[in-house]
Amino acid sequence: MLDFNFVNPTHILFGKGKIAEIKERIPAASRVLITYGRGSVKKNGTLDEVLVALSDHTVFEFGGIEPNPSYETLMQAVDMIQTNSIDFLLAVGGGSVIDGTKFIAAAAVFEGDPWDILEKHGEGVLKALPFGSVLTLPATGSEMNSGGVVTRISLQAKLVFMSPYVFPLFSVLDPEKTYTLPSRQIGNGVVDAFAHVVEQYVTYPVNGKVQDRFAEGLLLTLIEEGPKALANPKDYEVRSNLMWTATMALNGLIGAGVPQDWTTHMIGHELTAMHGLDHAQTLAVILPNLLTVCKQNKREKLLQYAERVWDLKEGESDQRIGTAIDKTRNFFEQMQVKTHLSDYGIGKDSIPRLLEQLQAHGLNSLGEQQDVTPDVSKRILERCL
Repeated sequence: MLDFNFVNPTHILFGKGKIAEIKERIPAASRVLITYGRGSVKKNGTLDEVLVALSDHTVFEFGGIEPNPSYETLMQAVDMIQTNSIDFLLAVGGGSVIDGTKFIAAAAVFEGDPWDILEKHGEGVLKALPFGSVLTLPATGSEMNSGGVVTRISLQAKLVFMSPYVFPLFSVLDPEKTYTLPSRQIGNGVVDAFAHVVEQYVTYPVNGKVQDRFAEGLLLTLIEEGPKALANPKDYEVRSNLMWTATMALNGLIGAGVPQDWTTHMIGHELTAMHGLDHAQTLAVILPNLLTVCKQNKREKLLQYAERVWDLKEGESDQRIGTAIDKTRNFFEQMQVKTHLSDYGIGKDSIPRLLEQLQAHGLNSLGEQQDVTPDVSKRILERCL
């Protein structure tokens, strides 16, 4: 097992009616900015519930954060914070709203050009406004980690940043708040969480037995519960298990002490920035093809994945690996997320530009062994068609 430091300070409030407890987590004298997306939290009553909980606080609202939060929109919130002396943020929504709020929290007190936060991937962030979250879409794990992804539309750049200063102080996870999600977002959330686990699990072995068994349990839970969520979105037990799985998939625990890949995500960000695909759609397209192209370097863990997750114990090694990858792709399709670029109207002519963007953003040596060169990325993308 690799050496590691692990800290996660986020307080989780899990279960029905937990929104009422946020008033105890936010100082009474705080001037609070509630951030949210394009209005679903208004339609389903979640925002009203938050406002009731904060009825004794001074509250402002900022809506309109996009599914892929844009730098341009988020900077409007930064201006609002500075104009109104806001000192606490509360993100109400899915991972994009929480990611965006993390950037807002850092940018509002950043000394220098806020774009540097993204270009330098969080380096230089020395403080941030305190914030919490109320999660309505389980997928990204942003509610319990210190990372975020923001798009600058004008540059077609989707960049990752991380900082220990942007852990949420608390996050409310009420499974009932996910009941009204459309099937597209349910499927996307399951695929997103699945890819998060695989990026930390299917690398190379370092005898991290706890991490491996934990990761395998999360994957098996997603495979078992994901289709049930599509069939019956208001099953509380199913929604509870999916919500907690998505959080645990990227809160740092299963990635501690083991190598991590993240190539699928880096290539996927470029697809989103250029073509507007949902984040999970890009993962569903890229991940099976990355596993195929990189199967020799990932061979031992792919065989473990085949046996422990897909119960493939018979036959030649290459056959089991191939079948495990096919089952992965089929599971994404079962979750109603398409797995080929052609499904989204994207052809071979887009590949050169995607590779240019990867290189422009310094992503020339990706993967757990830094051996995914632009040529390997090209091979992966060509298989995605």
